[in-house]
Amino acid sequence: MFDERLATIMLPASDVERARHWYEEKLGLVPNETAAAGFAYQLGGGARMFLYRSDFAGTAKHTLISFACPDIKADVAELRERGVIFIEYDLPQLKTLDGVADFGAIKNAWTKDSEGNILGFVQGM
Repeated sequence: MFDERLATIMLPASDVERARHWYEEKLGLVPNETAAAGFAYQLGGGARMFLYRSDFAGTAKHTLISFACPDIKADVAELRERGVIFIEYDLPQLKTLDGVADFGAIKNAWTKDSEGNILGFVQGM
């Protein structure tokens, strides 16, 4: 029933203006629509994202959105130049080296936005 319908990623922000600036400065995302409740973005492949005000921003302990990367090491390097700090993991099942976890054909990196939301970057998806 819903397999053909558009979906929207909903990202909470304690301060939507601060978050809008972070997404623009760090990821180069510019909202295509401004609403009283927040900012709408049109992403690649028809994906949509809505940044909205919430007291619960940054409370999720999991990845809320993941971006495909053709070359994750190059993307991580470019994002670091823009001031993005990547999360380093050293767990039995998950280790990163210079911000990137290597699972063979799949490689991942994670960061937090200005609101504490976890964002993922993945190569080989």
